[in-house]
This record gives sequence, C-alpha cells and structure tokens, in this order.
Amino acid sequence: MTTSSASIRRPKPVTARLAEELAVGEGQVTAAVRLLDEGATVPFIARYRKEVTGSLDDGQLRTLADRLTYLRELDERRDAVLTSIREQGKLTDELVDVLMSADTKARVEDIYLPYKPKRRTKAQIAREAGLEPLADRLLADPTLVPDQVAAEFIGAEVGDAAAALDGARHIIVERAAENAELVGQVREHFWQHGTVRSRAASDAVAATPKAQKFSDYFDFSEPLTQMPSHRVLAVLRGEKEEVLALSVDGGEDAEYQAMIARALEVDLTAGGAATPWLAGVVGFAWRTRLSVSASVDARVRLRLRAESDAVTVFARNLKDLLLAAPAGNRTTLGLDPGFRTGVKVAVVDGTGKVLDTCAVYPHQPQKQWDAAKATLAALVARHGVELIAIGNGTASRETDALATELISEIRAAGAAAPTKAVVSEAGASVYSASAYAAHELPDLDVTLRGAVSIARRLQDPLAELVKIEPKSIGVGQYQHDVTPGILARSLGAVVEDAVNAVGVDVNTASVPLLARVSGITETLAESIVAHRDRTGPFRSRRALLEVPRLGPKSFEQCAGFLRIRDGEDPLDSSGVHPESYPVVHRILDRAGVTMAEIIGNQRALRSVRPAEIADERFGVPTVTDILAELEKPGRDPRPGFTTASFAAGVEKVADLKEGMILEGVVTNVAAFGAFVDVGVHQDGLVHVSAMSDRYVSDPHEVVRSGQVVRVKVVSVDVERQRIGLSLRLDEKTRAPRKEPAQRSAPRRGSDQRPRRDAATDRRGSGSAGGSMADALRAAGFGR
Repeated sequence: MTTSSASIRRPKPVTARLAEELAVGEGQVTAAVRLLDEGATVPFIARYRKEVTGSLDDGQLRTLADRLTYLRELDERRDAVLTSIREQGKLTDELVDVLMSADTKARVEDIYLPYKPKRRTKAQIAREAGLEPLADRLLADPTLVPDQVAAEFIGAEVGDAAAALDGARHIIVERAAENAELVGQVREHFWQHGTVRSRAASDAVAATPKAQKFSDYFDFSEPLTQMPSHRVLAVLRGEKEEVLALSVDGGEDAEYQAMIARALEVDLTAGGAATPWLAGVVGFAWRTRLSVSASVDARVRLRLRAESDAVTVFARNLKDLLLAAPAGNRTTLGLDPGFRTGVKVAVVDGTGKVLDTCAVYPHQPQKQWDAAKATLAALVARHGVELIAIGNGTASRETDALATELISEIRAAGAAAPTKAVVSEAGASVYSASAYAAHELPDLDVTLRGAVSIARRLQDPLAELVKIEPKSIGVGQYQHDVTPGILARSLGAVVEDAVNAVGVDVNTASVPLLARVSGITETLAESIVAHRDRTGPFRSRRALLEVPRLGPKSFEQCAGFLRIRDGEDPLDSSGVHPESYPVVHRILDRAGVTMAEIIGNQRALRSVRPAEIADERFGVPTVTDILAELEKPGRDPRPGFTTASFAAGVEKVADLKEGMILEGVVTNVAAFGAFVDVGVHQDGLVHVSAMSDRYVSDPHEVVRSGQVVRVKVVSVDVERQRIGLSLRLDEKTRAPRKEPAQRSAPRRGSDQRPRRDAATDRRGSGSAGGSMADALRAAGFGR
C-alpha cells in the first residue's frame, strides 16, 4: 500500500530528541537552539543567557550544537529518501515507519539501498533476462532440482542451465545485500565480535629502519571493541606507510551465513535437492558482499571512534596549555636554542614589544660560552630583564645550563637576578614562517621571530598560542592522522572557550586573539585593531560601536569578554556585560555604597541577596555571577605561575638512573598515560597504572599539560630512548605496563652530544676570555 505525503508520520522534533540525549528539559533545548539559530555563540549563551537555557554549560551546549547539526542533516536526508521512493511509486506505510524510526544516517542509507538508482548490476541483467522467477522458485521449494528448473529458462538471453543458475544467484545475493535488517544485524555482530590483525607488510620491509617503530605490531591482534584509540591510529599509520598489512576478521563465517539464511528464509538443514545450491549462494553472499561491507564499515567505525577519542585528548591538552599560568607583564628574554646556528635571543617588554635581538654561539662547534654569557648579561642589565624563557628543543639543556650559570653569577654580584623557565616551543617555527608573523615582525629574520614567540608565550601562553594553528601546537595524540575538518572544529571550539573564559584586553590584543572572541570575525578583528591604531586606545566598551562593521549584534556577543583597563567605567574591566550595568546600580542602591566602595568589598557584596535584585530579564544566576565578578573584577581563571627545576648533571637519557626522583613538566596527556619533560630532550612516560595508588581510568583526573610534577625514574632504555616514570614516589624500579609503539614522545633534539664536564669544554677559541666578574661589571651589575 502506497502512502501520500500528507499521511507521513514525522519523528519526534529535534528539540525533543536532543532533550532525551542530554537528559535536560525540552524547554532548555528549545531556548538554546533558538539562540544558536539567531547567531549567538556558545560562550555567550553559557555565560550571559543562563536564565534562558536553565544554566546549560559550555560542554552541554557544544554537544547540543554538534548533535543539532547531525539530526538536522539526518532529517534532510530522510526527506530526500522519502521523496525519491515516492517518485518511484514504491513508498508504503511500512517503509515510512521504518524510515521514521531510523536514528542514524547509516540506517537511512541501508533502508534506501534497494531503491537507490544504480548502474546495471549482474542481478539487474538477470532480472531483465527473466530469471527472477527462477530465484523465487528455488528459494520457495528446496526440493526442486536446480539444473532441471533452470533448464526451463534457457532462451535467447540465457545460453544454458548454468548461466540461468548464475543469474538467479546474483539476484538472491543482491536481495541479501540490500536487506536493511540483515545488513544492520551483520554490521553490529561483526563489530562486537571482530578482531583487528596486523603483520609486517613483508620481511624486507620489516628489516628497514623506518619499520622499527611499528615492530610491536608485526604480529598483533586485538578485539575491535577493546582497541584503544592510540593503537588504532598507530596501525592505520603503519598501513598508510606500507609497513603493516592490516585486516579485520569478523569471527566465524558460519554465524553470518546462518543470519543470511534466516533473512532469505532458507533452511540449510532441509536436505532438499536445492539445499546445497542454496547453501552455496548464502556462502557466496557472505564472501563477496556482506563480509566486505561489514569489514569496511568496521574500519570506518573504528577510525571514527579513534579519531573522536584522539580529538578529545588533544582538546583537553590544548585547553590545559592555553590556560597555563601566565608569568605576567614582565620584561622577558627569550632563548631559542641551537648548536651550529646558535642560540637566537630576543628581549620583549611587559607588553610583548620587541626591545632587542641577537644571536649567541655558546655551544659546539663555536663554543663561545663566556662571550655568550656576557652578551646575555648585558641584555639583562640594559633592559631590566625579569624572566628568561628557554625553548625546549635541541640544545635546550645546554642553554638552560648557560642561563643557570648567568643567574648564579648575577646573584653573586649582588644584583637581582631574573627567573628562568623552560617553555614548550611547539609551533614556534610555524608561527615564525607565518604570514601573520611577517606582518607583526616585518623587520625581524624568521629565526629571531621564534625567540620572540618563546618569550611571549611565557608571559601569556594564551595570547601567543592563538597565533598558531591549533594542530601545530603538538599536544595531541596522532593528531596528524585525524581528519582535518573534525580536528579543526573541535580545537577551534577549545580555543574560543579558553579565550572567552579569560577575557581579552581590547587595547593590547592581537588580531588572532581578538578573532577568537565571541562574535568577532577575523575581518572585524582587523577593523578593531585598525581603529585602535588610528584613534588611540578605547576608553569604554561603548566606543567599540564606532568601529566600522561592528553592529549591535556583534557588540552584544563580544562586549562582555572584552576588557578595558583604566577606562571611563570600572565595570568595563570586568566580566559584567554592559547590558547588566543597571543591575550593578541596583546592587549599589541596595548596599548603600558607591562603585568604588563596592568593588572587592566582600562583606558588602555577600550581604546582597540575589533574589532581591533579580527581575524578569536578569534572574538569580546572572545576579549571582555579577556579585562574584564584583568581588574579584576581571579575575583570571588561570593558575599561579610556577616553574620546574631540572636536576643538575641530568642532560641526556644516559644520565638517568633508576630510582632518581626528579622534577618535570607534563608535556602531553594521552589515553594511556602522560609524558613528562625531565630535561633530557626525550619525554618520559608515566603510564596510567603508575599515576596513583588508586585505579585511574582517565589520566586527566590526575595531571594536566603544563603541570609541574615530581616523578620517579622506574626504567631507562638508552638504546630505544625510552624512559619509564612514576608519580608514585615509592614505586619500585620496574617498567610500567607496555604500550605498543607509543612508549615515548618524539625526541625534541639530539641525545648523542658529549657531556660538558669541564670549563674547557665550554670555552672555545671564540671565547671572550677574562673573568665573568669583569663581564658583569661591564654589563652594569655590581656597581
């Protein structure tokens, strides 16, 4: 029975489905969807529309926005399929019900498959030759003799009985392959019982150096449902690099053939004359069609799951890195380490403005140790340097030793010495060569721009890292193997949330930073900076409305996240949105104090009851947020600044000994553990099993990227450059549980350098000579 468009029963509204998935009220979802459709951003809705959405947080809103897109696309595809089948005159009430209950795009496509316009298949050719009745008769009566029945169909288009049976087989196989219920059942069974297997592509390939990092997968298997994302992406990369041969095994063929037989209503135990032929058709359907599609689907599903997990890990690490403690607006000397090309040096003031640059050559082959130290001492004295930022790449430990010696001798001279810190230089080279860096630092050589970036990222990691494409920051897990679009969307959301959580000083922010603020596009960010350069600093948030193309809607979205320090209105430096300023004045009236008296006045603020201030537009959640903001206006959610102290004399993997307790910095957190930089150019792994005395399911429960931790060395493999660490300082010296092909992070620099054991190793022919005391006095210390 066909059906009309008027009688089609629609699925639940998208808002109802989202409410069920998120376990929240449909009214909350409806309000959030309306705001998103009106162009509101997730940070704005989460922060300033709590009354409307029932206080949905940014995580819930991100999930809602993603699922909203998916469900709308699902509904659009469902409607297109319905239209196509209706135009064919094949739409029935039963088919409508099945389509309306489909909850995934894959399910819709399975249902549509028999009706989807396609090229002429062997089954279609057989139907045109009149062989469909033969297939129907053999399926209906297994007592028939196939050759005898097939002989009745010999004709101009069918040469003999064998050709007739072959055509009938293709028809039956296509029916099985286009049975949506069967395909779904086979797909799920294959996923639940399947296994990934990998081996070396060949003995010759296995012997090559590039294959060694995949050696753990030369004879490897693991169930599909249990394989963690990092191993999935590892074997997929090995396959892509033609080192590994990968296959997916679904289990016993007999189980799938039984499913196919049931779907075709074939009794494989009937014992009729046609039973062997029908059993052969069932086996053929499994081998040539259903096993292939199930295997492909399992690989796709496996990759998507692995990508989702990898993106989640990357996003959490990126958030931790972006929200790392800023050292603050202090004059900083940035050092971009190197051997042959020297150490690039840049001094920036508290606002990040470049004051001085140069290069020094303290290491091999030049060995101008004292000359380099004297140059740095002069820069420290001349510019009042308070911080020294050292990139953690090649020659990092050697450069750190140079800075340590410099600081020690400055202190010995009786002067205030700067504080040093080793910072991640991931992405610094990408920034240096970028178009924005060329625009921002046009007069600097590419090599020196990296030193500037290193200095600035110590001052304010967030402000500097937003200039770099997120995937280039290097805190991910096989991030280069993840579909770029999926990664970009997720990481872009993380950056947006981090920037808006901290807030942005509109009078100092760069274009890339402003472009991450709610409601501000890159074009609008450029317009804001151009207006600022032309007319001077903004004195109020309202002055933003004078910026070309920044209209009321953009102002509404961005104003609360922009800060104006020392402006006309003290509220402009807070997280209070301008639309809520009248609420602040009601609070002042209720407390009986002035603006100057209320800010930071904990007693006065906590005496105000939010319910007495709230009205129809600004409810208790907003008033509560305003009171908290007035208590600590413009508060920075990031932690306080701390630095790690690397152990003296521990410069390469060979220097490590089991049992050592060291201080280090968490550089990356993966699903199986965390990588920690202990100052030897090769990160060590703290396996998840060595993180705590209790069971840890997610390493992020214990550590975060950028965190300073104390670890114990439990294993050292100098040959393979692998370091096993533990956060349990009473851990026995044993290797943590093995994780194939993912036991250590990529090396950041060469570990095959001779150790400096004597001063003569540091002072080559290019040394300035003389005492350091003389150099310090010349630089301006100890006067």
